[in-house]
Amino acid sequence: MPANGKHRRKKSTFLTRGLVAAGTGGAVVALPLIGATGAHAAEQAAPAAASGAVVTAAAQVKAQAAAPAARTAAPTTYSVVAGDYLSKIAAEHDVAGGWQRLYSDNRQVVGENPSLILPGMKLTLGAKNTAKAAAPKAAAPAAPKAKAKVTKKAAPAGEQTRASRSAERAAAPAAAQSSGSATQTASSGWVTPVAGGISTAYRTAGAMWSSGYHTGADFIASSGTTVRAVGAGTVVSAGWSGAYGNEVVIKHADGNYSQYAHLSSLAVSAGQSVSGGQQIGLSGSTGNSTGPHLHFEIRTSPSYGSDVDPLAYLRQHGVSV
Repeated sequence: MPANGKHRRKKSTFLTRGLVAAGTGGAVVALPLIGATGAHAAEQAAPAAASGAVVTAAAQVKAQAAAPAARTAAPTTYSVVAGDYLSKIAAEHDVAGGWQRLYSDNRQVVGENPSLILPGMKLTLGAKNTAKAAAPKAAAPAAPKAKAKVTKKAAPAGEQTRASRSAERAAAPAAAQSSGSATQTASSGWVTPVAGGISTAYRTAGAMWSSGYHTGADFIASSGTTVRAVGAGTVVSAGWSGAYGNEVVIKHADGNYSQYAHLSSLAVSAGQSVSGGQQIGLSGSTGNSTGPHLHFEIRTSPSYGSDVDPLAYLRQHGVSV
């Protein structure tokens, strides 16, 4: 019996030593009765902890990578000012996709004509614009205002017409003088379209033009320069015209047509009568253009390919150019 009792005590001590070893290893389970068991448990726990640290680090890297993307996706609102055009805004604000992307995102605000943007329009840069096309409607009352000024007078209709025409004739020379010497009004009522000189002459040869030569004369004009009708006539078209960008074509009494291209904005519409020196838009760099200027043509028809020397035509009408 003492021997058996001694044997049981030794076994109990061994068990206790095994449990203590397991406890020092941080394990909470009973382990095999080996003295090194605690160390083995610690080895198993260390990889598990390391694995958790790797998962946490990976999550942090993923979150950091997602943060710049979220910041990039945040849209910016830009308010259009006078002289703006889509390609200019896209270039100045590094819009990915250029003016085409800018127009696509803001089409329901800009409308069908990508070059006809108006001051006050709110454009989103880098995201789809969900606003309604309210800005163009705000510009619509411009035409009725002119009519309201005429109808305020109590004189008979015939006298009203004569008075309004006299006012237009009086205003045209004054406006021309404010734009510089190049827009001097000749005795015939004809003017040059802008005050700047010529940067590219008519018939200059070059592969950059589809016809092999320059079909008009390029006038020096910074973006937003006032462009005027060279003579009295009727607006045949006003709007987007492919490579010419935003353009105006006017038919004159002698059957010839004047064309004004790359405009940043328009001030007239098709069917409208204009006088010599009247503002028809602002210069720009829309369409296929290397920079702001006014491309000016005189044609024998409203279409491309019927061009004649524009400066010679102006001189025939008494304009010094």
